[in-house]
Amino acid sequence: MKLCRFKASDDTIRIGLIDESEQVTDLTPANITRLNQVLRRTVPIDFLNSLDKSALPSIDSVATTLLAPVDQQEVWAAGVTYFRSKTARMEESNFSATAYDKVYDAPRPEIFFKSLPEKVVDPGALVGIRGDATWNVPEPELALVINSNGAIVGFTIGNDMSARDIEGENLLYLPQAKVYDKSCAIGPCIILGPSEAEVREWEIGINIQRGKMSVFSGSTTINRIKRQFAELADYLCRSQSFPNGAILLTGTGIVPDDNFTLQPDDIIAINISGIGTLENAVALV
Repeated sequence: MKLCRFKASDDTIRIGLIDESEQVTDLTPANITRLNQVLRRTVPIDFLNSLDKSALPSIDSVATTLLAPVDQQEVWAAGVTYFRSKTARMEESNFSATAYDKVYDAPRPEIFFKSLPEKVVDPGALVGIRGDATWNVPEPELALVINSNGAIVGFTIGNDMSARDIEGENLLYLPQAKVYDKSCAIGPCIILGPSEAEVREWEIGINIQRGKMSVFSGSTTINRIKRQFAELADYLCRSQSFPNGAILLTGTGIVPDDNFTLQPDDIIAINISGIGTLENAVALV
């Protein structure tokens, strides 16, 4: 089941369900105006199935604009969860390579803050590359949707935009490399229901277009994430609360070659087989 947040033709922001024919069922008449009204449920699918959908309007998706499926949730990220990510971050770092090596095998994962909800970039909108960086890359990631009880209730796609040269210069520069305007895109929808075992069968891929040419592409499987999803959610929720839930990016296993950097007007398309495609163009910020 695909839960979405969208802008209707009258410019109001609404919550909806996308069916297999790409029709959007508007949940607003059922008094659902926030994602958390669905996600806070122990089993969101059971709640949605209990609604009388015959009484709800259906809208063709071409008449809507999908927005990031984030309204009040903070976005956090886990790092060094794929072996490829570990080796890439060790190679880029001048001073702190051993930190990435150690955290890959440590009981405690790397978790860091990524974005406030109001700063998350919508599908189709512009993601940013820093003007004071020379090595900017996207990081395609599976994102866990976590409710206010700390339970994983869904999955979506995230783009953790990163300035690799800034992070590599000094590990203490990580917040500047990761958190800036337009540095986080989420979407296009939240998939409710699949188990971790099912999700681990999905493939994640990325393609970057420059003009009419593909300048980078790659893919991997979700099953190459070393840590269990519940483990990552547990560490995120230790000693802190999320009354509106949270989004947790799970790390990247696709890293462009060291000589690649994004340029303005590049088009980034991230696909996860069980979810769909998140596409954004690039701008200098």
